Amino acid sequence: MNEATFRAVRKGFYLALAAWVFACAVVMLGSFTRLVDAGLGCPDWPGCYGHLTWPDEAHEIVAANQAYPDMPVLQDKTWPEMVHRYLAGGLGLFILGLAVIAFRQRENDDYPFRLPMLMLVLVIWQALFGMWTVTLKLWPQIVALHLMGGFTTFTLLGVLTFRLNDFLRLGIATAAALARLRGLIIGGFAVVFIQVFLGGWVASNYAAVACPDFPTCQTVWWPQMDFYAGFNFLQHVGPNYLGGRLDGDARTAIHMVHRIGAVITLVYLLFLSWRLLQLKLKAATLMAGVIGGLILLQVALGITNVLMNIPLAIAVAHNFVGALLMAALAISWLQTWPAPSAVAHD
Repeated sequence: MNEATFRAVRKGFYLALAAWVFACAVVMLGSFTRLVDAGLGCPDWPGCYGHLTWPDEAHEIVAANQAYPDMPVLQDKTWPEMVHRYLAGGLGLFILGLAVIAFRQRENDDYPFRLPMLMLVLVIWQALFGMWTVTLKLWPQIVALHLMGGFTTFTLLGVLTFRLNDFLRLGIATAAALARLRGLIIGGFAVVFIQVFLGGWVASNYAAVACPDFPTCQTVWWPQMDFYAGFNFLQHVGPNYLGGRLDGDARTAIHMVHRIGAVITLVYLLFLSWRLLQLKLKAATLMAGVIGGLILLQVALGITNVLMNIPLAIAVAHNFVGALLMAALAISWLQTWPAPSAVAHD
């Protein structure tokens, strides 16, 4: 490997790439855990009924049920929760390693220092939100923010991976052409971010089945809804929110706002993809294909969720494609700045 190539692939790139791939598993298992109602599969934290893994032998289950009579052991709920905790802990170690590398490179002005440190702070907060998800018994605010933290971590890992390899970045001329659409790309990221939060609010309040038909909702275009209750972010802390505590009108309001957000997101990202295609650049065409393809797939998955009554595989895929959309918009934003290394070319 020559010196120019060495400069283009910075220290930590392969670790960041491995962490990003690992984060895929964490995001998907987190979605699976939430969708099978295993968020309280372990009523304590960080262990599970006092175990490092989970109780699986008869005498352990009897003891656990005696210790937690209100939350008996359900083995199909305990293992997803604990496996997800351990995978999330493993991702934290990846990010810690990236932060250590960044700290050692802190005197290098060309090395991203703040991004790995931000991710380290974020993953610590994620651990706290994971704990609060259990101790506050699936309080919707915490569950939604925990989901947003996971998607943000996944997105930032993607950005760091591209940032550490100039061969994945664009040259000066191409980046300058893309920079004309920077505002639209940033707007697209903001729209997707808000829509992902709305999706998290749907999930945390169990509002996905509030509208069992499509394109209507409960056979009408505008059903009865309670927006105040649905978007009351000051719900009381204390009760067990497993299964949700809102009435039907409130859940319908949450579901319908998410649907409206999906239409806005679809129109905006298709417009952005069209504008990218107008640049007639190979890189911009690729971005348009990725962004346009992902939003069409996401809408199709969302519709399928409704028509097929939330099949588990489709629901997990819907969550993961949302994370991919966030990452794609963030990386496209990064690409509007040229790679600093001289080896980058158009």
